[in-house]
Amino acid sequence: MQREINDLRALIRHHEHKYYIENQPEISDAKFDVLMRQLEALEEASDTPIPPDSPTQRVGGGAVLGTRIPHRNPMLSLNNSYDKQELREFAERVRRLLEDAPVEYITELKIDGLGVSLIYENGVFTRGLTRGDGEYGEDITDNLRTIRSVPLRLVDTETALPPVLEVRGEVFIPKHLLNDINVQREAEAEPPFANPRNAAAGSLRLQDASITASRPLDIFIYTLNYAEGVEVATHTASLKLMKHWGLKCNPHTACHKSIDDVQHYYEQWVTERHDLPYETDGVVVKVNQFSQQRELGATSKYPRWAIAYKFDAQQAITTIKDIEVQVGRTGVLTPVAILEPVLLAGATITNATLHNEQEIQTKDIRIGDRIVLERAGDVIPKIVEVLTAERTGNEKLFGLPDECPVCNTAVQRTEDEVAVRCVNMACVAQLKRRIAHYASRNALQIEGLGPATIDQLVDKELVRDVADLYALEVEPLSKLERMGVPSARNLVHQIEHSKTAPVEKVLFGLGIFHVGETVAELLIERFLSLDALSTATLEEIESVDGIGPQIAESVVNFFSQNKPLIDKLRKADLQCFTVAADATRTEASMMTDSFFSGKTFVVTGSLEGMTRTEASKEIKTRGGKVTSSVTSKTDYLIAGEGAGSKYAKAEELGIPILTEADFFEKL
Repeated sequence: MQREINDLRALIRHHEHKYYIENQPEISDAKFDVLMRQLEALEEASDTPIPPDSPTQRVGGGAVLGTRIPHRNPMLSLNNSYDKQELREFAERVRRLLEDAPVEYITELKIDGLGVSLIYENGVFTRGLTRGDGEYGEDITDNLRTIRSVPLRLVDTETALPPVLEVRGEVFIPKHLLNDINVQREAEAEPPFANPRNAAAGSLRLQDASITASRPLDIFIYTLNYAEGVEVATHTASLKLMKHWGLKCNPHTACHKSIDDVQHYYEQWVTERHDLPYETDGVVVKVNQFSQQRELGATSKYPRWAIAYKFDAQQAITTIKDIEVQVGRTGVLTPVAILEPVLLAGATITNATLHNEQEIQTKDIRIGDRIVLERAGDVIPKIVEVLTAERTGNEKLFGLPDECPVCNTAVQRTEDEVAVRCVNMACVAQLKRRIAHYASRNALQIEGLGPATIDQLVDKELVRDVADLYALEVEPLSKLERMGVPSARNLVHQIEHSKTAPVEKVLFGLGIFHVGETVAELLIERFLSLDALSTATLEEIESVDGIGPQIAESVVNFFSQNKPLIDKLRKADLQCFTVAADATRTEASMMTDSFFSGKTFVVTGSLEGMTRTEASKEIKTRGGKVTSSVTSKTDYLIAGEGAGSKYAKAEELGIPILTEADFFEKL
């Protein structure tokens, strides 16, 4: 075991150096986290003392981003309510559990940001954590130090500062500053943040604290979680105390004697929230007395003494100026409504996808229509209603064209699907999107290959397919607009580095119809290399568990129709053609006796500590299987926040349900 521990320490040190010193990471954050957790588990199981130079014992200079640290008390999520009736049901449960004792409620605005925990020792800020999975948080101390509204030393008042203090709050970015950040990101060929919450979360998880310092992050503290030697009776009193110590709390809090007063507070902010400089997506309602909070307790997921009363999805009315057609990487023609710009949920919306021709016909959408626009989850613009009563008669019907708007090739319409396709593989629009997909984060993760650069590469005919990326040289690249020699060198390095990408990433990046990340992983688990898969028969591919005839046919057709492309990639010396087993499968072989080995899981809801894709990969590296639907063959359901029908199905079938905290414990 000791040799394995030493080898793992050496590997982690190598990746730390590549990431932090050279700024040239060789593996994803998720895979680095897997290595760290393996080392922690091996060190815990070993009788040999842990040396201070082990990566798990890093001190001083800030903890390694990704280090998971247990919270003193769980940072639970809040249960959500969306209407007056659900709020009253919450109040009724509280009344019943407290046996009709008088209850006082406190209300606060629910800030749409990232939850964090701040720890002070003798008044000095010593550590900051993300919420993580609720049980463990990620160390982001150095980045939190850059936020000017986080005091590094508290104010010593008449109430003596506790030796140890832990408070919790929400980090956010003012919504009017989001555009400034996105302008900078677009100039650096980085994708813009969709909303202020994403911007705050992304800024706090940066490896370079100096970049975090350049972002206009702010914070509101909302909970006194632990204060050694200090007794406080109510949440109201704790807020007052934290303000005296110099912590920033939201001024828009109120105390109420009845649930009717809570409803009035909520209704006040339904409209007034738009005037706030930050995003808020609801009102948090809490029982004020701490003694009553303790008596009410919590479930495995939520405190029983608090609830989030969410605002309805934000809507706005605007006009469809025109409808344009975009061509995707698989040739699908997608109609996009060009809108009269309208401010909605903190962002200026100028277009909205109409998905397909059938949607336009079903909703009777026309150019010139006045429409009701909504941002689903305050992110994705969606047309929810056409205001037909406001029509003037000048509106125009719209239908997808019979020819591709980019290459003028006749489009294909079939009875099997609603999509209309351009079947010309040489179509410039398809090529650009195929390259963007190939370079995307979930595929080969080629940093610096953004939309503006791809447009120039294709338009100047430097790239005619993804394989041509590997022939690019610094000198012609440096002449592209906004490129220059340093950026060109970095892009060439990133492309060269992508040659070592795991084979399932390359397969997904090729953009084969019906082959998403999960299907790509299933295929590579069976065929191991791109060479083996490219020569497999229809019957061999269809025999893979989870692969149906439609997918198998799509894979066989792709490789038979794209032999020149595959040959060019092989000559470019990509490792995916010959590598029989990548690091992920090596990890899996090391962990075949884990809790997950041989079991089938379904992941649903929103996880705080990682994405569902990352959770699925963690399960697979430990020998488990992940499916998309709950059946009698499912061994466990992993349920994050907002789990819905799958949760109910699992309960109905008697399938064990793991919370996110349970899942991380099993990991």
